[in-house]
Amino acid sequence: MRYRKGYKYQLMERDFVQTDIYLTDDISTHFITLTEDGLLILKQGYACDGPSGPTIDTKSSIRGAFFHDALYELMRRGLLPKYYKAKADRLAYRLWLKDGMWGWRAKAWYDGIKNFAGWAADPRNKKKIYVTP
Repeated sequence: MRYRKGYKYQLMERDFVQTDIYLTDDISTHFITLTEDGLLILKQGYACDGPSGPTIDTKSSIRGAFFHDALYELMRRGLLPKYYKAKADRLAYRLWLKDGMWGWRAKAWYDGIKNFAGWAADPRNKKKIYVTP
């Protein structure tokens, strides 16, 4: 058996959001699709660890965290160039505000991911795969 650790939340149904990331071809993995016209689709079963850092997870933070994590995962896997990090960060900020997060809180979180979360998009930080005997 092969498995990964570190996930708190799992999607129970497909969800999607329009991004401002435009590509020449679609990117598709088992759980994530990013179309060339910027539609980011998370498939049922996609898992993420929720908002990172010294935070409290709230309803207004979860959707932004899911889509942000998905874009960072595509970067970690080398499927999406890392120069899209800024667009991923802005997408999370936009979703937090749309989902009712207080403006000052969303801005603080945005500043945090903008300035300190680059390591999470780095391919050297892929989640470790564990193997049972």
